[in-house]
Amino acid sequence: MTPREEVAALPPSDLRDVVLHVLAHDDAFDRARRPAHVTASAVVLSDDGRAALLVRHRKLGLWLHPGGHVEPGDGALADAARREAVEETGVEDLRPLGGPLDVHRHPGPCAPRGEVDHLDVRFALLADRASTPVVSEESTDVRWFDVDDLPDDAVPDLSPLVALALERLRG
Repeated sequence: MTPREEVAALPPSDLRDVVLHVLAHDDAFDRARRPAHVTASAVVLSDDGRAALLVRHRKLGLWLHPGGHVEPGDGALADAARREAVEETGVEDLRPLGGPLDVHRHPGPCAPRGEVDHLDVRFALLADRASTPVVSEESTDVRWFDVDDLPDDAVPDLSPLVALALERLRG
């Protein structure tokens, strides 16, 4: 599936339309694209839905779900989200849980604050909670958290995002 098809599969919203507009341009994933470029991320849940695997972002100092920039070899946004999650958590056996969950717009930590936004297409992935995470260069910590006890110093929309992924898991 192409990135455009992935985003078009989301329910209609103004932000979805913004992402579709950006995806119509050759530089949609270019970090230098202003005022925004498309990124991909994933909520990683344990198979039983009791835990979420989070990274403590080195630049932001906050707990968040893994994700980042789309690379030329990624193909689909889901591929980029999975690759980023593997790179940032060290957990390789990540399985997709359907198509994109939603789209979120936030300031990109790849540039000075306010200079560029990430139009982040977010997915859900499943992993075995027994998997041992490994800290990457982009973070200071990575670990499993009970979904009912997420860290206080997390990005503000983490709890609703985890709830959305759990809703999908539980069908």
